[in-house]
Amino acid sequence: MKKFIYILLAAAAAFTACKKDESAKINDVTVQVLIGNEPVTDAVEVTVTDKSSSTAYKATTVNGTATFQLVAGIYEASATLYKESSIYNGTNSAVTVVDGGANAFTLNLSASTTSQVIIKELYIGGCMDNEGANDYALDKYVILYNNSPLEADASKMAFAIGSPANSNATNFYLKDGKLTYSDYIPAWNAVWWFQKDVKIAPYSQIVISITGAINHTETYSKSVDLSKADYVFYDPEVFNLASNYPAPSASIPADNYLKTYCYGLGTAWAISKTSPSFFIFSPEGATTAKAFVTNPDNIESPTGKPAFNCAKIPVSWVKDGVEVFDNANLQKSNKRLLDSIDAGYIGFTNKNGYTIYRNVDKDATEALAENEGKLVYNYAGGTDGIEGGSTDPSGIDAEASIAKGAHIIYKDTNNSKNDFHQRKVASIKK
Repeated sequence: MKKFIYILLAAAAAFTACKKDESAKINDVTVQVLIGNEPVTDAVEVTVTDKSSSTAYKATTVNGTATFQLVAGIYEASATLYKESSIYNGTNSAVTVVDGGANAFTLNLSASTTSQVIIKELYIGGCMDNEGANDYALDKYVILYNNSPLEADASKMAFAIGSPANSNATNFYLKDGKLTYSDYIPAWNAVWWFQKDVKIAPYSQIVISITGAINHTETYSKSVDLSKADYVFYDPEVFNLASNYPAPSASIPADNYLKTYCYGLGTAWAISKTSPSFFIFSPEGATTAKAFVTNPDNIESPTGKPAFNCAKIPVSWVKDGVEVFDNANLQKSNKRLLDSIDAGYIGFTNKNGYTIYRNVDKDATEALAENEGKLVYNYAGGTDGIEGGSTDPSGIDAEASIAKGAHIIYKDTNNSKNDFHQRKVASIKK
């Protein structure tokens, strides 16, 4: 019944779109789902998203093919398949529907792996100042979370951003609609790493200030207090732009400052405030992040210019990532992370104090016996009532539940469409 409703909704949405222009034609569109060159025989739910409006249509494959009725336009197709304890993800960003055309497309799925340590929250968009005149975005942070009942060792983890910095900027790694790399992710400009052993207790988190480990609310009331962060990106010998890197709060020990190496240019790590592709990785074996990125053999530039220098991080080292698209430039946005890392994206609007927050895995969280009587429902912290907004479909209020002693297991399908939503207020803001 659920699949039938999805198809009806897709048809209804397509009909509504046509109502805007009575002359618009509805076209039959097929999407064949493949793993390698073989059609997928399992029933797979395929989502086709209109890149101009973010309207999503869903249909389930029959004999490996999903069928839609759509008006002409530019769409993106995506799907996730769970099979034999494995996750397969895929995205096709080049679904261009034309009136009278064949409109037959393929969607290739790639195997993905989940991680014990995940990105729980990414706050990068800032807020407006007290007068509402200008935006302030020097208060960025990220939260890492141990999504398991066992202690996690994050000591070797490093932080990176994909190229280009903004989702809608010119991507020199994009040729004929496809990324030119397949076994590595280009980490633009610099990476950051811990300088001490870092352990994360089960179902616990660490807050890491990206810019300014101070109490930003003392100057900007709508901002956040990062003076109590656990760790901070702070290495003034490499990046010394004072506005981005003021002296951290005295409560943060100096060995909790992360180190960095800039193989590009600049006095600050220019993580986008609208649409970064943010990822964490952990080098294998005896290799460290510092040793890897300081080796010139691991650095390349897609243009030959140092400003575009990237480190070639092996895909197998990447533990988690989130692809962020600017809601104001969805049609111009392109993916930077491979499908095996993140097969989707989360739409984001900056300047409003919104944050990118991970969805709760409802079934897994409810299955924990220790959570009985501790879960808080009717979550209302999302932005689904706002253009370009989204919410957590689980309905569980993660932060309120944690406050009652619950253990939260977050969604981890390696597809940001499934795994994240745009939250109204940063979780650390009380």
